[in-house]
Amino acid sequence: PPSVNVTKPAGEWNESRIVIKGSHVEHWMNGKKLLEYELWTDAWKAQVADSKFKAWPDYGLAKSGHIVLQEHEAEIAFRNIKIKVL
Repeated sequence: PPSVNVTKPAGEWNESRIVIKGSHVEHWMNGKKLLEYELWTDAWKAQVADSKFKAWPDYGLAKSGHIVLQEHEAEIAFRNIKIKVL
């Protein structure tokens, strides 16, 4: 989980940005960088092994594929989705 809550109140739109350059990943929300990590490193593999995704041996290993947007047990809406190749 993020170290600080930067979400906006109900009824306001949050802005989220995920930047991936090679194996480096950054997660941003409302202009604040919440976390960053390197894919496929020993540290990343340890975090996956300690998560709910450990049951899927190939989790996060694909370097291309589909983009999925989801929320768990709540109504959600998306707008102004942009995908840009860096």
